[in-house]
Order: sequence, then C-alpha cells, then structure tokens
Amino acid sequence: MSEHLEVGKILIVWYKENARDLPWRRTKNPYYIWLSEIMLQQTRVEAVKPYFQRFIERCPTIEALANIDEEALLKLWEGLGYYSRVRNLQKAAKTVMEHYGGVLPAEYEALRGLAGIGPYTAGAIASIAFSLPYAAVDGNVLRVMSRLAADSRDITLGATKKAWEEEVVLMMPEGEEGSLTQALMELGATVCLPNGVPNCAACPLRGHCKAYEKNTVMQFPVKSPKKERTKVSLSVFFLVDHNKIALQKRGKKGLLSGLWELPNCSVEMALPAALNEWGILSADIRRMKAQKHIFTHVEWHMDCYFVEVKENRNETFLWIDRQTAEKEYALPSAFKKIWWEGCAGLEE
Repeated sequence: MSEHLEVGKILIVWYKENARDLPWRRTKNPYYIWLSEIMLQQTRVEAVKPYFQRFIERCPTIEALANIDEEALLKLWEGLGYYSRVRNLQKAAKTVMEHYGGVLPAEYEALRGLAGIGPYTAGAIASIAFSLPYAAVDGNVLRVMSRLAADSRDITLGATKKAWEEEVVLMMPEGEEGSLTQALMELGATVCLPNGVPNCAACPLRGHCKAYEKNTVMQFPVKSPKKERTKVSLSVFFLVDHNKIALQKRGKKGLLSGLWELPNCSVEMALPAALNEWGILSADIRRMKAQKHIFTHVEWHMDCYFVEVKENRNETFLWIDRQTAEKEYALPSAFKKIWWEGCAGLEE
C-alpha cells in the first residue's frame, strides 16, 4: 500500500468515528451537497445549518430553485452575504433544468461548466455525491497538507493548489472518495485549526506529520500577505416619511449589485445637497451611531443619519413600511445595524 493510501485510510477511519452530524451529510442527494458547499463558502458551519434547512423547505428540488422568484430567493439568502453565490446557484439550476433534465450531472467537467461552480465545488460534488476521484482543496485542506509535508510553498499560488489536488487524489481509496474529501475538511475545521494552536494530540495523522515531528506546525501553511482593503467613506440615511422607509436598488454591476439598500452617498457630498438631489426638500436630521462593515477587499466606514422627511418629492426610492420590508426584501448585512437603530427610532 502506498503511503498516500495509508494516510487516506487512517483519516477515513477517524472521520467515521468523529464526524459532526450535519444535515447535508445525512444524504447523497447531489443537489443538497451542491447547495451546502455553496452556502459554506466563506460562512461558518453553525451559521449555515438553519439557512440550509429553511432553503430546502422552500426549494426542495433543483426545479423549485430554478423557478423561485428572485426577490424571494434573495430573502432566503439574507444574512449569508455574497449574494452572487445564490444568483449563480439559480442560474446553474436553470441550466440543469434545460440541459440535464433537472438532474445534476455526474461528470466533473459538466459540473465545472455550471455557473458558480469552480474546481473546489466541482471536486466536492463529484467525490461526495458521485464517488469520483476528484479533490476539493480549500484553505482547510491546504493547511492540513502543508503541515503533513512541512511544505513551504505559497498556498495562495495556483500551482501549489494544483499540486495538492493531485496529491489528495492519490489518498483516495476506491469507493471512499467522498469520505476522504469530507475527512480532510473535518480535520482542518476541528483539529488542524486555522487560528490558534492546532490540537495535535487529537490528530490521527500526527505520526505521519513532518511539521509535528519537527515541532514547526505553526510555521505552516506559508502564504503571501493579503492586500490591504480599500477604505470607502459613505453617508447612509434612514429616511422616514409617515412610517414609510426609503430603500433603493443598487446598480447591476459591482459590490452588492442589484440588491436593496438604504440610500447613501459619498461623504464628500453635503447633506442638504444630497437630500435635495433626491427630492427631499425639508427634513429633520439627527445623527445615528457610525458603522463599519468589512467586505473581502473593501471596508466601508459609514456616517449614519435618521431623517424625518417633511416635504417629499422623491420619485426614485421605494417607500415601504417596516413589516413588508422585513418580510419580503433582502437587506445586505452592511445596512442591518443602521436599519435596527432606525426602526428603534420609529418607536420612540
């Protein structure tokens, strides 16, 4: 038996004894596995659980996902962030309905051809749902593999990731491809931790781990530093006209494209000028707590204002009551704290 296979089998035995009970692990339904992998991108497992249950209740099949109204779809996703993920999910569902009879294709290249499915997600679906020998290599897996080999290659490089994909496939016993994929994910998430000291004492692979042997675990993985986020300053307005709150839709391109938001403008624009430009000719204005929201590459610093409108000639905003807004419209997390503070102000 090769060392790769030996390590893979040890890891699978450990996984079957220690795996967390997660709803998407109780099934081989390719749609559920696909959905869970998209939800888990850049989101914690515990946060995903209730979203996953709610989503499959509303969209139990690929056909249901393909046909749901976009506004309802975005509301289902509200709070998970990165809304392009769910838009691509629906776009891919429509392709599956049109070209694959509503059944997710059991071929890696066909999966890669669907919107929003990159090498990692395709590898996860192919191995977990269809027992195909394809690797799903993300940050967790790169960390585990780098430490196992005490490998100092930069994990942010595509060539490094490609090399580890090939290594992982060699670790897959035939018929256990999906177990190996999930075992590596589980080890990285619960033992070979990303932050703080890993729990090497509980690791089934410590006897094979060169970083553990050399006491250099914390030196791996090696990765180039992230670029500093761009800082953007905004003025954000909670506009109220007789208990109707203003929302506007963002443009079709760029950050949070096509989503509803609280009206805002650059801090360089004077408040009266911004309000007048929107047709708010008279209003009482009071400051709210400033907020900050961090995206992957951008950081928003927001000066916030509660604006009670007195004279309103605005024809571009959606003016809506709180109950309808919260029931039917998805508001990005960047604006949530401002929304709740504004709504509290309505009750004063």
